Amino acid sequence: QVQLVESGGGLGQAGGSLRLSCVASGRTLSNRAVGWFRQAPGKEREFLAAITWRGSGTRYKNFIEGRFFISKDIAKNTVYLQMNRLKPEDTAVYYCAAGATLTNFDSWGQGTQVTVAS
Repeated sequence: QVQLVESGGGLGQAGGSLRLSCVASGRTLSNRAVGWFRQAPGKEREFLAAITWRGSGTRYKNFIEGRFFISKDIAKNTVYLQMNRLKPEDTAVYYCAAGATLTNFDSWGQGTQVTVAS
């Protein structure tokens, strides 16, 4: 089982940027993918982006690329979500998850709160 810990959340300003980090430990990620999701109050959890640990495969939610970017640092066992041009509607708990593919996730972190002030 892989353990995931998110960080980097907090209060952001509309139009500003935040970078979230997801540090993995435990089981190797070498044949897996890591994704970012978010859940706003009263809404369902939604997929944002994912990246393969090997190679350069990525997948994004429609219309999110251009503001949000996913990247990885293999040496640090970390996946990042760079969020630019923040909007108040980006306010949510952000989770990272690991899985076998870019669309299948079975290990989840505890989440980090992002609040964007207008």
